[in-house]
Amino acid sequence: MNLLLIFEIILVFVLIMFIHELGHFLLAKRAGIFVREFSLGLGPKLFRIKKGETWYSLRILPFGAYVRMAGEDPEVIEIKAGQEIGVLLNRSGEVADILLNDRKGIKIQVEEHDLERKLFIKGLNDEGKTVTYPVARDAVMHYEDKEIQIAPWDRQFGSKTIKERFAAIFAGPIFNIILAVILFFAVTMMLGVPSEQIMLGEVTSGSPAEQAGLLEGDIIIGVNGDNLTVETNIVSIIQESLGKPLDMAVERNGVIQVITVTPQDIEQTGKGLIGVQLKQIYEAATFGQAAGSAFKTTAEMTAMIFDGFRMIVTGNVSMNDLAGPVGILQITGQAAKQGLAMLIYWAGILSLYLGIFNLLPIPALDGSRLLFLSLEGVRGKPIDPQKESVVHLVGFALLMLLMIVVTVNDVSKFFN
Repeated sequence: MNLLLIFEIILVFVLIMFIHELGHFLLAKRAGIFVREFSLGLGPKLFRIKKGETWYSLRILPFGAYVRMAGEDPEVIEIKAGQEIGVLLNRSGEVADILLNDRKGIKIQVEEHDLERKLFIKGLNDEGKTVTYPVARDAVMHYEDKEIQIAPWDRQFGSKTIKERFAAIFAGPIFNIILAVILFFAVTMMLGVPSEQIMLGEVTSGSPAEQAGLLEGDIIIGVNGDNLTVETNIVSIIQESLGKPLDMAVERNGVIQVITVTPQDIEQTGKGLIGVQLKQIYEAATFGQAAGSAFKTTAEMTAMIFDGFRMIVTGNVSMNDLAGPVGILQITGQAAKQGLAMLIYWAGILSLYLGIFNLLPIPALDGSRLLFLSLEGVRGKPIDPQKESVVHLVGFALLMLLMIVVTVNDVSKFFN
């Protein structure tokens, strides 16, 4: 596998993951949620830069991405009563930096504090006097080599309305579906749309087509007096006309002529064949045609995906029919070898699948979180966060177990 092919495979996965997380990110920002980090990739950091209040990072494993929203991440440092800390004030007299290890700045033995709602720190200074300092909304806590910006309650995910939280979660899968439509549109613009003509490819020696006088390069424009249309399935017409003469109107060197050919059961399958390859002729697509084709392909693929889910639920799918990360990598590599258009088409299918799969109410997926938000809307109060966390944790563990099993199966098929 050459480096270009590897790069193309990685690019497909990065694009799909990036778009998914971009949906979460943009709708979270719009709702005023503090996004701590937007990461492409998983594992150790390769690169990190801070713009505004958000860190943008690139990590070593390219197959994953995430957006960390305030209130949704576990990275919180607690300050305990009686703990001695140092604080640095800004020009407004507010605490801008909270030093938990370094005792620089103003030393305070903490008695009481609130870094979410009232935003203050109260305690004893070096002189034993009780002092109270307001805390800036963007104050930073320093602990060892970590720097964590505080998140006032109104900037946290949980403080937002159900509609805002629902939109922030829902946007990830929807962005994937939108990306699929765009990619299918791009493929149609690249390849064009089927015309109402079929070209003959290689003609088998001694076949009915050769005996009738059909030649490679002939363009079929009609059958039995009817003009071809995009919906015409000429293969079915030939197969269903076993032993029945077909009058084919063909264009050869600009001249139209009618040639009669009788399909025969060449392969002993009970279906008519004439012994020639058929090639669909494509023509340049207009914007409207490409858009229509993109939405049609999206609808057809969506139906196929749900049919696949149905087969899994009903047990009509064996383990060998499932593909995990290794299998998907192999298919992506095969698509890349077939050219840019096929790679883009496959990327569209993957993006659509990710979007739809994430909308399923399976614990640990976006669909499960949307279900909990919907229940909150019906009940008028949120589900116990600890119970919800347990459900997501168990669901995540089961998904990881399934992924491991499918991956092992992929690897075994690879070596077989």
